[in-house]
Amino acid sequence: MDLPRSFTIRESGHRVCNPFTSEKLALLGQAISPSPGARVLDLACGKGELLCTWARDHGVVGTGVDISTVFLAAARARAVELAVADKVAFVHADASGHVADEPVDIAACVGATWIGSGVAGTVELLRRSLAPGGMMLIGEPYWRREPEDQATVEGCHLTRKDDLLALPELLEQFSALGCDVVEMVLADQDSWDRYVAAQWLNIRRWLDANPDDELAGEMRAELDAAPVRHARFQREYLGWGVFVP
Repeated sequence: MDLPRSFTIRESGHRVCNPFTSEKLALLGQAISPSPGARVLDLACGKGELLCTWARDHGVVGTGVDISTVFLAAARARAVELAVADKVAFVHADASGHVADEPVDIAACVGATWIGSGVAGTVELLRRSLAPGGMMLIGEPYWRREPEDQATVEGCHLTRKDDLLALPELLEQFSALGCDVVEMVLADQDSWDRYVAAQWLNIRRWLDANPDDELAGEMRAELDAAPVRHARFQREYLGWGVFVP
C-alpha cells in the first residue's frame, strides 16, 4: 500500500504537498489559533508540515495518517528537525477508513477529499473523529473561472465540469451539510505557481539523475507538457483553499 512513484518524484522537494505556501499554512494556523495541547488528526497528511509546524508554533499534539511511506519518512524527519517528535506521530494507513481512537479538537483533510469520495463523505468521515465543539479543516479546489469547454476541464486534470463547484456553491455545499464555515484561507495564482513549478524542477533533477529509469519516458513527457498546461488552464481556472467548517 503506497503511492505510485511518480507522485513522490513530482513532489520530492516539497514540504507542503498542495497549492499552499508555508506562509499560507502559517496564516491558517494564526487564523484559527489552536490552543496549546489541542489534539489534531490530519488525514492524508503528506509530509506532515501542518502537524509539525503547528506543534512548534501553537503547541498542538496529534497524528498524521498517509498512504505514502516516502512522505511519512519525510514527516518523521521534519518532526525531529523541529524538535516536536514527542508531540506528533505518523501512521502508515489508508486514511479513508481512519477514525481517531479518542475524539480530537481539529480533524483535517487538507486537499485529499477523495478519501471520502468528495466533500460530503469527507465531512462525514472527519465528524466521526471530532470532539463536540471541535473544528474541521478541509482543503478543496474550486472553479476560479467557469471552464468554457471540455478541453479546459481536462487541462485541469478533471473529467467533468461538475467535478468541481464555483466558490459560492462550494460554501453553500458546506452549509447544506450542516457546517458553519467560520474561516477560510485561499491559495492564489502565485501559490499555484510555487506548487506546480516546483514539480517541474523536481522532475528535471530526477531525470538528470535517472535517465535510464523505467519511468523516465513518462516523466519526460509530463515535463514537456506541464508548463504550458499550467499557464493555459490550471493557473487561470482553478482555485484552491482550506475551509474551516
